[in-house]
Amino acid sequence: MTRQLRLGIIVPSSNTTMEKEFNEMKNRNITIHSARMKLKNVTINNLIEMEREAEKEALKLTDAMVDVIAYGCTTGSLIKGKEHATKIERKIERITGTPTIATANAILRAIKELDIKKISLATPYIEELNRKEKEFLEANGIKVLKMVGLGIRENIKIGRVKPETVYNLALKANIKNSDGLLISCTNLRTIEVIERLEEELKKPVISSNTATLWNMLKKVNYRKKISGYGTLLSKL
Repeated sequence: MTRQLRLGIIVPSSNTTMEKEFNEMKNRNITIHSARMKLKNVTINNLIEMEREAEKEALKLTDAMVDVIAYGCTTGSLIKGKEHATKIERKIERITGTPTIATANAILRAIKELDIKKISLATPYIEELNRKEKEFLEANGIKVLKMVGLGIRENIKIGRVKPETVYNLALKANIKNSDGLLISCTNLRTIEVIERLEEELKKPVISSNTATLWNMLKKVNYRKKISGYGTLLSKL
């Protein structure tokens, strides 16, 4: 019998979506194991404070002998600039000895995989975080043609946003000559609407959670595609 693949995710304490979506998307031979960092409001200062708990929580995941670890927060892995996500990955890998990815880098790798150069961006964030994400993407060579946010500060409220609201937000963010659409935030419910959006817009749609799951599986050379959640996961 093949051993189950164990995925370890470090999430903000107020995240109510990432674990649920991973468990819905994953194949049967994959298990999800999580650790949590204290966060209530999604602001620059709070995200910086939250990151201080990352190493301690990562070490907890090694007790479960996970095969790969994800720092499961989009803006939390990009707010310090172009190399922020890479620094988080290296820091956690160094102390755990476990392959690690950060969501912001997972998004970049997904965008490259799908050959996207110009993107539309939908987020639940406040304006200061929208600016940081746009800066991060463009510093890494991705042109953001249009960006729309919901202006939500409290992370628990982000997790309560209904998929239909996310769908309409994505349509609002879309612009005709973008190569793809990114729906940002690991706490935003997206997987119910990704395929619907791809069919309607005729372009790839990536979310923070689909990108993170895809990148974790690629990191450990998992090769069984996942269907029903967009083009990206079907390319495993």
